[in-house]
This record gives sequence, C-alpha cells and structure tokens, in this order.
Amino acid sequence: MSETGTITPETQIKKLTEDLAEETERLLKLYAAYEVQEKELLDTKAEVEVLEKEIVEREIEKESLEALLTEKDARIRDLELKASKTGKQVEHLEPELQKMEEKFAREKDRLGKVFSIAEELDNDLRLAVVELQTRDEWYMSHMSLFEDLNKAIKRRYEMIEAAAEAERQSQHMGRAITERMDEMVEARAAEMTLDEATDIDATASDSTPAPEAAASEDSTDDDDEDDWNWSESVLTGVMEKNGITDREGFIEFAKSYDMDGNRYLKGSELGAAAAEFVAKDAPAEEPASEDEPATEDSPNGPEVTWRTTGESGENQ
Repeated sequence: MSETGTITPETQIKKLTEDLAEETERLLKLYAAYEVQEKELLDTKAEVEVLEKEIVEREIEKESLEALLTEKDARIRDLELKASKTGKQVEHLEPELQKMEEKFAREKDRLGKVFSIAEELDNDLRLAVVELQTRDEWYMSHMSLFEDLNKAIKRRYEMIEAAAEAERQSQHMGRAITERMDEMVEARAAEMTLDEATDIDATASDSTPAPEAAASEDSTDDDDEDDWNWSESVLTGVMEKNGITDREGFIEFAKSYDMDGNRYLKGSELGAAAAEFVAKDAPAEEPASEDEPATEDSPNGPEVTWRTTGESGENQ
C-alpha cells in the first residue's frame, strides 16, 4: 500500500491540529515578541525625545555659556584696561597719598589734643556743676539770712540817703541865706552908688548946658570920630569917688553902659560903670563872690546883678 493509502483522515486531522497548535503557539510567541518590541520601541522613542530635549537644553546651555564666556572676556578686557589705568593713576597718586597721610597724621595729633582738651573741659564742667549744686544747696539753706542781710543793707542805705538829703537841705538853706544876705548888701551898695551918681549928675546939670552944647564945650577930644559926649565935672567926680585913675580906659569901659543909646554918658551910667570897673580891677587874691556886679558883656550894672543873683538863689 502506498503512503497516501495508509493516511487516514483522522491522522491527517490530528496532524493538522498539531500543526495548528504549533503554529498558534509560534504565533503567540511572535505576538508576545512583537508586543515586547513595540514596548521597547515606545521606550526608545521616549528616550529619544528625552535625549532630544536634553540636546536642546545642552545647546541652550552651550549658547548661554558661550555668551557668558564672551561677556566674561569683555569684562576681563575692561578690567584689564581699568587695572592698567588704575596702575597709572596709582603711580601719579602715590605722592598725593603720602601728602594725605602726613596731613592725616597731623590732623590725628590735633584731634587727639582737642579730644584731651575736651575731656579736661568736660571734667571741669562736671566739677563746676557739682560746685554750683553745692553752692545752690548752701544758698537755699541760708536764703533767709541773705534776705535779712539785704533788707538791713537796704535800710542802712535808706538811712544814709535820708541823712545825706537832710544835710544837703541844711547846706542849701545855709547857702540860700548867705546868698540872700550878700544880695541885700550888694543891692544896698548899688543903690548908694546910684544915688551918689544921681546927685552928682543933678548938681552938674544945674551949671552945665544941654547935652548937645556940653558936647562942644566939655568934649575931651574934638577930633574923636566916635562922637561920644559926657559931662566933664560928673566924670571927674565919679572917678574921684571910686578912686579911678585910668581916664581913657574908664571912658571906653563906660561906653558899654549907654542904656538909652544916645552916645551921651549920664551920671547914673557913669556910676554904674565905675562900680563895675572898680570890681573888675579888684586884687586877684580876693575871691570873686557870686553876687559881684555884671561884667563888660552885661552893661546893666547893679540892677542886672541883682536880678541874676536872685535867679541863682532861686535855682539853688
């Protein structure tokens, strides 16, 4: 029998079933391998993406580092330039630095001295504050004594002032009484002098012509340009009465006593002038009283003396 003739359908089915199971098993294995490969492929793709990202990041870092390096190089060059410039400046500034160090040393010494003086002053101030506090405490504790002493001193000065004022008033009253008595004596003497001069003038006027005629008869000097006139007899009597010998000087002095301004010297005017002339020529040893007659600048004679003396007595 041939081989075909000996294979039965059951054998063939069995064989096919075995082949199908074997192929199914192989297919399952292939599918499992495929799944493993697919997973590995996905993992590989994920790794590739991660690596690509890392590559991008590395490229970015590389560019950043290159930029930093470029910037660093630029900064290094700038720093080198600045260092060279600074070195040159240091070379030029070293003398100035020495000068500044010397100035600093001097100022440091001065500051040390000032600080020492300030400390001494501060110590003195503290000592003075303590002394002042002690003095104030002592003064506050003895204030009543000082107040009483001040009152007593004030009272003493008031008593001294009162006594001095009373003494001044007493002296003022004494001077006023003395001046009043001197004024009365002087006024009486002036009245007597005026009465005598008036009597001489009245006696002479009975025997002499009018002033205009007497001027032509009794004038001492016809060539005198001033054209002053007087009675010769009255002039002689007044001069003899007062003991006057300087005729020309007395006439010039009496001209200031022309009260009426008629350039004629009457007996009263000559008498007043004589009293003042004699008082003016009195010895220098005699003290000049406050009641002496008026000087050449006050031609009013005894009457002016009386008024001036009275006013001074009132003022005193």
